[in-house]
Amino acid sequence: MFLGIDLGTSGVKAVLVDADQKVVAQAVAPLTVSRPHPLWSEQDPESWWRATNSVATELRRSHPAEMAQVSGIGLSGQMHGATLLDGRDRVLRPAILWNDGRSGAECVELTRRMPSLPEIAGNLAMPGFTAPKLLWVARHEPEIFRDVAKVLLPKDYVRLRMTGRYASDMSDAAGTLWLDVAGRRWSPELLAATDLDEGEMPELFEGSEPTGLLLPEVAAGWGMGASVEVAGGGGDNAAGAAGVGVLKPGSAFLSLGTSGVLFVANDGFAPNPARGVHAFCHCFPGLWHQMSVILSAASCLTWVTRLTGASSEAALLAEVEAADRDTGSLLFLPYLSGERTPHNDPDAKGVFFGLTHDHDRVDLARAVLEGVAFAFADGQAVLAESGTEIGAISVIGGGARSRLWGRILADVLGRPLTYHKGGEVGPAFGAARLGRLAVTGEDMNEVCLAPPTDFVIEPDGAATERHASKLALYREVYQGLSGLFRTRVAS
Repeated sequence: MFLGIDLGTSGVKAVLVDADQKVVAQAVAPLTVSRPHPLWSEQDPESWWRATNSVATELRRSHPAEMAQVSGIGLSGQMHGATLLDGRDRVLRPAILWNDGRSGAECVELTRRMPSLPEIAGNLAMPGFTAPKLLWVARHEPEIFRDVAKVLLPKDYVRLRMTGRYASDMSDAAGTLWLDVAGRRWSPELLAATDLDEGEMPELFEGSEPTGLLLPEVAAGWGMGASVEVAGGGGDNAAGAAGVGVLKPGSAFLSLGTSGVLFVANDGFAPNPARGVHAFCHCFPGLWHQMSVILSAASCLTWVTRLTGASSEAALLAEVEAADRDTGSLLFLPYLSGERTPHNDPDAKGVFFGLTHDHDRVDLARAVLEGVAFAFADGQAVLAESGTEIGAISVIGGGARSRLWGRILADVLGRPLTYHKGGEVGPAFGAARLGRLAVTGEDMNEVCLAPPTDFVIEPDGAATERHASKLALYREVYQGLSGLFRTRVAS
């Protein structure tokens, strides 16, 4: 039996998976995000540990026999978060998250200090990444920076509480801007550019390697045995790829989570930082991947549901589907937390464009679904610009539950989308597979197969043509507003 734990932004999910790769049980515990100032996004690392304990104890209550049989645990998690610890492993401040945009000036400074950063790290300096966050702390909270003994990514803080080990995997570490991504090692030069060194970093492992045993007191609390291996695991997207079998070059998935990702596997390091494409290590040895990333995807649906007073996201989607009407020139820019690919613009804002008295909440919701699809189309375009060949695309994440959204995405992208049974389980299932590999040493290609196909959504050619003109307007609206996004209104 194997356990996968996924530390997301909105919650922690755990899945129990048996030897036949069947999901036996799952549990979820919610998390909240703090936004104390504009552009800020933070969480208390202690809340991650409480939520992790919550899902594990819930599974122990509901499936005690299965939890007692767990031999391997895999971790996945939200990437880029800066978790700062002192020499006694005390958390020095709230973790600064992946969708925090405060460190724009520090990105400029980091690039000035290290002009070769994009070539080594495979990415532009963006506020979401970890390294510029540390420059911000050094500048604005020097008393905290002086006490930093370890910098851990979110899932690796949970690992520390589970195993007592400072460890990370290649895929998550690649999102820090401190990794030599081609060499799969910490870069002394990039660390020095932020006045850090390897001593403040965790030890690096491949995602399918064991990193340590579950501590006895944790194992006892979770109803497990004495020798439970914890795998390196992966950043949420690499773990999601492990869950849907995206390992071969050109294979891809689209993730509709809090953020949105178009992920393509590569057999080599293939950076294209100029257009905001991310080039990271995969969570398996000898593999890399590219990603286009939008910072707000399913979170936009959550937002418009709350904004319009709908009873639930599912109810609002049902209203949109029942109405089945075109929104004309009504557009939504989904930049509620700024944007990465292709704009690298932390100041970008969400916008409804083209509103009239005739529009209601159904139209707003439909515009949101289309706006997120247009943002994915921008990501697909820049991946194509870099010469990436994209094969079949699987869909994962909470947004994968909506066939309506799938039809819109397929039409906008002009590509068929494959939905797998249990695809909404996402990275937690991939993490369980990594936990299995750490114990058994099996061939990753034999374990990490695509789950059975549930259905495929084919694009409608006429709809793709209609969306193309709207996509052009969408891009024009962003270009027209981009300079205004930086305007600050006095309060």
